[in-house]
Amino acid sequence: MNCLMLTAKNHSIPLSDGNRIPIIGLGTYGDPQTTPKGTARECVKLAIDVGYRHFDGALMYYNEHEVGQAIREKITDGTVRREDIFYCGKLWSTFHPPELVRLALERTLKTLQLDYVDLYIIELPMAFKPGDEFFPKDKNGKCIYHETDLCATWEALEACKDAGLTKSLGVSNFNQRQLELILNKSGLKHRPVSNQVECHPYFTQPKLLEFCRQNDIVVVGYSPLGTSRDASWVNLKCPPLLEDEVLVSIGKKYNKSPAQVALRFNIQRGVVVIPKSFNPQRITKNFQIFDFSLTDDEMKLMEGLNKNIRFVELLMWSDHPEYPFHDDY
Repeated sequence: MNCLMLTAKNHSIPLSDGNRIPIIGLGTYGDPQTTPKGTARECVKLAIDVGYRHFDGALMYYNEHEVGQAIREKITDGTVRREDIFYCGKLWSTFHPPELVRLALERTLKTLQLDYVDLYIIELPMAFKPGDEFFPKDKNGKCIYHETDLCATWEALEACKDAGLTKSLGVSNFNQRQLELILNKSGLKHRPVSNQVECHPYFTQPKLLEFCRQNDIVVVGYSPLGTSRDASWVNLKCPPLLEDEVLVSIGKKYNKSPAQVALRFNIQRGVVVIPKSFNPQRITKNFQIFDFSLTDDEMKLMEGLNKNIRFVELLMWSDHPEYPFHDDY
C-alpha cells in the first residue's frame, strides 16, 4: 500500500479482514461538562461535507446520539451512503465480562440509530467494576477494578462480528504482550485488525508499529497533534508539539501548518490519524494533507523528534495489573 497515492477522495487503506479504513478520521471526544449541546452533530456534518468519511466515537463520550444523527442526516440528504461512512465504536472498561459485551454494542447502535458499526474496539485492556458508573470508585475515591479475561471478552466480540453488529474488530491502548494474548488465543476466529494508540512525532511508537506491521494490524494514532493541556490527565512535561521548530520550518516550505505536517508524517508511515477538533477551521485544515508529501529526509528528520514521552499516561490507573504503559511498547 503506497500512502503517497492517497487522495482526498480515495484515502482508505486495507484491513486484514478484507475491509478498509480511511486513513484520516475525526475524533469526536468532547468534555460533556463544557461542550455545548449540538456541537458534535454540527462538526460531524461539516466534516462529511469537507470529505471525512471516518468517525471515531465511544459510548463514554456521551455524544454518540449527536454523531449518529449527523451521519443519518447526511445520508438522508444524499451527501453519502451508509457504506461510505466508517464509524468506530468502543467497548468501555465496565463492559468486559463476556455477557455484557453484546449489550454494550447494542446500546451504542441504539444510540447511533445505525444497524452496525464498521469497527468495534476494546478501549482499554483494563476492566472496571460493571454497573451504571463508567468510573466506579470506592469510598476513598479509588477506581474499583474488576478481574476479567481479555480472551473471553474477545470471544464475545467475535460473536458480535458473526452476528453482523460490527464489520471489524480491534483494540486500543494494547501493548505487545496484550496483543500477543489475543493473537495466540486458542481457537482465534477473528484477528484484531487495528490497535488505537497515542502516536505523533514526539511519540513515534517504532517498536509497536513494527510489531503491528508484522501481524497485519493497522495502527490508529490518537492525539496525533499532541493534546489539550489538561493537568488532570495530560503529561505537561511534554512540550507543545505544534510549536516544534522542525514542524514549523517544514510547514513553511510547503505552505502548510505544523498540524498538517504532523498528520502527513503519520499517514506516510501508514498510521491512521484521528485528530479531534470541534473548530470548523481546524476540521477543514486537518483534512488538507493530500496535496503535498514529505521527502525521505524530512521523514527521517521528523522521526528524530521522538522523545518517547506520552501526553496521555492515565496514571490514575497505573496500579491496575493490565495497565498497558509499564512495558516499553
